[in-house]
Amino acid sequence: MLSPDEIAGLPVEEYGFPGPLRDALVGAILDGRKTSTTSLVVQYELDDEPLPVVGERGVVVDSSGRPVCITEVTEVRVMPLGAVDAAHVVDEGEGYQTVSDWRAGHEEFWHSPDFRAAMRDPAFTISDSTEAVLVRFYLPLPALNPQQKVRP
Repeated sequence: MLSPDEIAGLPVEEYGFPGPLRDALVGAILDGRKTSTTSLVVQYELDDEPLPVVGERGVVVDSSGRPVCITEVTEVRVMPLGAVDAAHVVDEGEGYQTVSDWRAGHEEFWHSPDFRAAMRDPAFTISDSTEAVLVRFYLPLPALNPQQKVRP
């Protein structure tokens, strides 16, 4: 088990934006349906953050900013969105069974006003050639005490 200081020192992982989507994604992580996730290379570049690496751990927070679990990265792939495979889609645990349905759902998110605001580009759009970061992870520890504090 990690100490409170160790947990507070981990990078914070936020899935989606606070609200129903984040709550659903966190629930899918906790019940084991979600073992992979997708983000865009441009997000990391905009935030001047390195891409995830195998073995890296992070603390997943819920919509209230409370830590709920620790993840550990087991695989990182960078590829164009047009090359995302069905296994990854299913392992995202969001209920998508086809790549085309997954793509439509994710395009809705990536083209949303909230995401475009986060990208600081009101016209942000993606295409088949947009570089994606596909991360596979697992939970190396049981769920955390929701009263545990993480760094802001």
